Amino acid sequence: MERLASFSNDPFDKPPCRGCSSYLTEPYVKCAECGPPPFLLCLQCFTRGFEYKKHQSDHTYEIMTSDFPVLDPNWTAQEEMALLEAVMDCGFGNWQDVANQMCTKSKEECEKHYMKHFINNPLFASTLLNLKQAEEAQQNEMAIPFHPADDPPRPTFDSLLSRDMAGYMPARADFVEEFDNYAEWDLRDIDFVEDDSDILHALKIAVVDIYHSRLKERQRRKKIIRDHGLINLRKFQILERRYPKEVQDLYETMRRFARILGPVEHDKFIESHALEFELRREIKRLQEYRAAGITNFCSARTYDNLKKTRDEERLKRTMLSEVLQYIQDSSACQQWLSRQADIDSGLSPTVPVPSNSGRRSAPPLNLTGLPGTEKLNEKEKELCQMVRLVPGAYLEYKAALVNECNKQGGLRLAQARALIKIDVNKTRKIYDFLIREGYITKA
Repeated sequence: MERLASFSNDPFDKPPCRGCSSYLTEPYVKCAECGPPPFLLCLQCFTRGFEYKKHQSDHTYEIMTSDFPVLDPNWTAQEEMALLEAVMDCGFGNWQDVANQMCTKSKEECEKHYMKHFINNPLFASTLLNLKQAEEAQQNEMAIPFHPADDPPRPTFDSLLSRDMAGYMPARADFVEEFDNYAEWDLRDIDFVEDDSDILHALKIAVVDIYHSRLKERQRRKKIIRDHGLINLRKFQILERRYPKEVQDLYETMRRFARILGPVEHDKFIESHALEFELRREIKRLQEYRAAGITNFCSARTYDNLKKTRDEERLKRTMLSEVLQYIQDSSACQQWLSRQADIDSGLSPTVPVPSNSGRRSAPPLNLTGLPGTEKLNEKEKELCQMVRLVPGAYLEYKAALVNECNKQGGLRLAQARALIKIDVNKTRKIYDFLIREGYITKA
């Protein structure tokens, strides 16, 4: 087995597998007889015995891996390369970000290993001695990086998550578009020359001062985003939903004051109110136990189970309230049974059912002055008044039902309901009236 370093931690930097064209991940196989260029296969294609042109499955091969120590027995060659790339991406001294990018070593392990083998090692000290000082000197001029406990997501460009993150680019710790993105346009045509008058020179200086104030506002907004962890907005929203509804409303109201309080003070304020809400709810529950005469938690669990059972039984009784109110009155019960029998037989219920809900029935419709009233006979007028249907609509429904009955040779109630899409009770009354008066026949 030949041990070689990997191409990079990024799988897209490795050549693809010649068999399935997938990006290679260690360990993978290299044919010792084919090449150049090297003939590389992933383990899945190698186990299937993939062959291509001159390459045969019985060729000698080498297993390519970087899983072996180089400078430290506890660090593989792949981890050494990952450490160097993480320091290059995150900067010297940002050990927490380096550890987050590596995912296999802690902050202390990364710092100790790098300082021991790459800084204090005489082989590397000649070129890296002043690296830390140079980084500290440039720190004030660098863009404000993302500073949460974990690495921000890296969505693809112009994706939904990228738009939610306002085009934030984690590798550059910057946004695609800045706040006041066109502030530099005011400076593009400014040129300080010797023959400028004092007033013109002062105006140019004022424009530069205004531009500096805009840069400070950019940095202030970035600092708020960094301190409160607002880059990953979805994670921020998930954390917000863990609070009860009452605390979420308070969170929404107090969000505008977060930049004044600061991240730590704002979180303490919200957490204290969330704790207060939980305490109040627990106190109310304990007071309910005390009012019921419960003095220990074992009895409280029994009380909760019984209360749940009582609530379920109360819900069932509520569902049967309509039947129960008719059973209590013998005459109302008889009328209710007659109405149900008429409905089951397909006839219109003629017996009104008394209601104990206190709601008044709607008064008959006044047909005076309504168009089409003169075309109705007395029975049709009475029907429109009771059903509260304007004469014009009734005439349209009547014509539609009569035409359909003539076509089909008869009409069923279901067909009438499909033909005129109004309230089903009104449709039934119109249908029964037309059959009773002989305008249509039942199928």
